[in-house]
Amino acid sequence: MARVILLTGFQPFGGERTNPSWEVASWLDGKEIGGATVHAVELPVNCRRAAKLITEAIAQTKPAAVLGLGQAGGRPAISIERIAVNLAEDSAKRESDGGVNAKPVVPSGPDAYFSRLPIAPMLKAIARAGIPAAMSLSAGVYVCNTVMYAALHALRQRPAVPAGFIHLPYTAAQASQHRGAPSMSIDLMTAGIESALTVLARSK
Repeated sequence: MARVILLTGFQPFGGERTNPSWEVASWLDGKEIGGATVHAVELPVNCRRAAKLITEAIAQTKPAAVLGLGQAGGRPAISIERIAVNLAEDSAKRESDGGVNAKPVVPSGPDAYFSRLPIAPMLKAIARAGIPAAMSLSAGVYVCNTVMYAALHALRQRPAVPAGFIHLPYTAAQASQHRGAPSMSIDLMTAGIESALTVLARSK
C-alpha cells in the first residue's frame, strides 16, 4: 500500500480572497515526495468542523504522516509550531487573538500536545533552500491550533506517526491590504513546504 502524507490547508477567511495554506497544499496534492504520496484536504475556518474533518481524514487515509498548514498574517517566515493547547475559540478570528472564552478542543483531553515533526531537520532543509523559517511556541487558540491538537489527539494510539503544523506568511497581494505586513510568494512557500515534506517522508 502506498504511503500517504496527509496535508491540510484552509479556506479563505476574514475577508481574504485566498488562503496561502490551501494554495500551497493544493499545488502539492498528488505529488510523490520521498516515496510517499501527498493527499491534500481543504478545511473550513471553524474550530468544531475542522476538528471533525481532520479526525475523519486521518481515520480514512491512515497516513504515514500528517502536516497541517495555516495562515499567520504578520509573520515574516514559515513557522513550525511546537505546541498545540486544548483551547479553541472561533471568535478569535486570527491566531494571535482570543483565549478568554475558549473551550476545550477535546473535553477531558490533555492540556497540550507537542509536535511530532522533526522540527530541527525541517528548519535546516527550508533554510538550505534560502527560505526564511523559524520555530513558534504558540499556535494561538483559533482554528490552526485546533487542527493541530485534534490531529495529534486522533493519533494518540499511533505514537510513531509524525504530525504537526506549519504557519505561512501572507502573500504579497494580501500584505498590500494589511499596511505592508511581511509576505512571501506562493512559489517560495511551496518550495519551503516541499523541503519540509521531503524531510518528513524520510523520517519514517
